[in-house]
Amino acid sequence: MQSIRILGTGSYVPPQRLKNADLEKMGLETTDEWIQKRTGVKERRIADPEVTASDLGYEAAMKALEASGLTAPDIDLIIVATITPDTCCPSAANWLQAKLDAPRAVTFDIAAACSGFIFGLNVAEQYLKNKTVKHVLVVASEIMTRTLNWKDRATCILWGDGSGAAILSLGDDGPEILSSHLHTDGANGRDLLLPGGGSKTTPISHDSVDQGLHYLSMIEASMSFRVAVRHFIEAIREALEFNHARVEDVDWFIPHQANLRMFQNIARSLKVPFERFYLTLPKYGNISSASCAISLDEAVRDGSIKPNDLICLPVFGGGLTWGSALIRW
Repeated sequence: MQSIRILGTGSYVPPQRLKNADLEKMGLETTDEWIQKRTGVKERRIADPEVTASDLGYEAAMKALEASGLTAPDIDLIIVATITPDTCCPSAANWLQAKLDAPRAVTFDIAAACSGFIFGLNVAEQYLKNKTVKHVLVVASEIMTRTLNWKDRATCILWGDGSGAAILSLGDDGPEILSSHLHTDGANGRDLLLPGGGSKTTPISHDSVDQGLHYLSMIEASMSFRVAVRHFIEAIREALEFNHARVEDVDWFIPHQANLRMFQNIARSLKVPFERFYLTLPKYGNISSASCAISLDEAVRDGSIKPNDLICLPVFGGGLTWGSALIRW
């Protein structure tokens, strides 16, 4: 029986680095030591002002196409996970389709914050299983630094820009997505909020700008930390139980890159070596939906992932959203 296969992955981060020491020079009341101790982030990437989410997505998509052996006209469906699209309308996926020259593809965006890549994989899986499409390009692309108040230490130290991609198909060969699992909790959506740009704050006004409604805000960060840890663990266990696997069977945990201390807590709770967590957080920070996709691609390209490895991708983000995928490489 054919199953969902990953034909290729790709990723891209902008060349410009912003180190913790640079934040100090910008007048932010912080230090490199303080940021690393609380988050694990050493630096993050910043997109140039003229660059859009679909531009970053194009670079990641081209690498995924090259890895898969396909060309853009082979793609039937493009799903872009993002909360920082080029424009509200058309979608980032529309812009990406044009840049790739993928005329056959149907395109749309998914807004599931930091869980977006796994949500995209899950949606792609439904189309493939229904056999309405043959090849799906899932892209997670974010320019989070455009949402930040650079005077707000609670948020601006965490985020960066970048994109990751994967091409999926139904087949018998290649890395297999064994299952994916999704959850949301709209009742706690205010814990991570970006109100600006939605119908609640449109049109943009002096008042909405003065109130900082176009900046990302995190409410009760300490509570969000505990909730995230709990949901990460639940998502991991759900994927393993569904596939009759054990924690010790997992070769790599490749999570949404949220916080170093968070993953240390999760490793202790699951009683697994912390070294099994593949992290790009120190060099890229948190890139929302793109974090998990970028980390997966880098783990493939640097040889960390070996054939037959069992890979767990747990995610948690604003919404609230959370979930996981289990992959046999």
